Amino acid sequence: MIDAFALAIDALFADPNIGEDALWKAGGVGGGVAVRIIRKSPDRLAEFGDSRAVLPTVGIDIRRSQAATITKGDLILIGAETFRIIGEPMDDALGLVSASEAVRV
Repeated sequence: MIDAFALAIDALFADPNIGEDALWKAGGVGGGVAVRIIRKSPDRLAEFGDSRAVLPTVGIDIRRSQAATITKGDLILIGAETFRIIGEPMDDALGLVSASEAVRV
C-alpha cells in the first residue's frame, strides 16, 4: 500500500506545474544535492495586542527519499532564491514527505 502512495507522491513532485528543481545544502555548505520540492506560500495571521498583521510565509515540501536528514539551518536554493530552514521539518504519516518552514536569505 505504501508503494502506491510513494508513486503518487513521486508523480506530484515530478509534475512541472507543482514541483520545482532545487538544490539542498545540508548545514548550508558544500556543493549541495539536486532535489525536487513543492513550494507553498500561505499567509499567516499574527496578532499583536488588538492589531493583526498578515505575514507571508514559505513552506517547502521535500521527499524524504531525496533529503532524509534535512534539518533546521539547511539551505534550499530555488533558481536565484535562497531559503534557510527555520524549524525542524515535520514528516507526513508515512514518512514520505518532510514539510519545512523557511525564510528567504
